[in-house]
Amino acid sequence: MAKTKRSENLIRLKCSVCKRVNFYTRKNKKKVERKIELKKFCPWCRKYTIHKEARLTGK
Repeated sequence: MAKTKRSENLIRLKCSVCKRVNFYTRKNKKKVERKIELKKFCPWCRKYTIHKEARLTGK
């Protein structure tokens, strides 16, 4: 079976305060070389915090 391209671009977003993984998103690894940082709502902290890119496990 062929590997899907969707799973190759998938990254995890981890809260910088509580260190929990709350979101998954995709990025173009050819164009964006740096790690992504987004301000998102963390349901565990119950406030908007910086979410940084974390590596995917299971590869």
